[in-house]
Amino acid sequence: MDINVFVLLEQATLVAKLVLALLLVMSIVSWALIFQKWIGLNAAQRKALRGMAQFDQCRDLREAVQSLGADPSSPLFGVAQQGVTEYNRSREAGNMGDVVADNVRRSLHQGVNTELVRLGRSISLLATAANTAPFIGLFGTVWGIMHTFHAIGSMKSASLATVAPGISEALIATAMGLAVAIPATVGYNAFQGKIDTLETTLVNFAGMFLNRVQREINATRPAQRGAE
Repeated sequence: MDINVFVLLEQATLVAKLVLALLLVMSIVSWALIFQKWIGLNAAQRKALRGMAQFDQCRDLREAVQSLGADPSSPLFGVAQQGVTEYNRSREAGNMGDVVADNVRRSLHQGVNTELVRLGRSISLLATAANTAPFIGLFGTVWGIMHTFHAIGSMKSASLATVAPGISEALIATAMGLAVAIPATVGYNAFQGKIDTLETTLVNFAGMFLNRVQREINATRPAQRGAE
């Protein structure tokens, strides 16, 4: 018996069509998010590594921060901005060097967390799709089997022509649920790994920034003692 998928979908019940439509929307959103995050996270990692190299080559903190300002989309820019703001604020308040360094350390930690939240935004949708799509597909499967038994009872026949549409409808829902869940799971795990790598990069940059701040503080201490 030749079974056409489009004919089966046309003959499917309203509930089955709604289930398949929902899974189709979830699939489209998941793939769009996968492509967006893949491009965005790879670009963020490249910019972070390039920014760290430029930052390390600069002579002083001012020049190093200015080098990051050339690319505001870099994840390092947000972290550095937090650190510079707190550094200037603490120095203007007349705080001691150790207090300034401690305040900058906390600000850098906050900046790293803020950037990680921004970079990881929306990937929870992939986790939601990965966890719910199989169950949505299973619901469509159960509904298709129920439809099959209803057809058998109505026609009082268990022939292939009677059971094939309902079983096919059920299997399509199962396959669609897996087609949504598998890429979403792979994408979520891959992006979590990339975000973990970016976290290490940002923490290392925060350490470099704090070292710069400490050198700036140490460089001004002799002058301050001489003035005293």
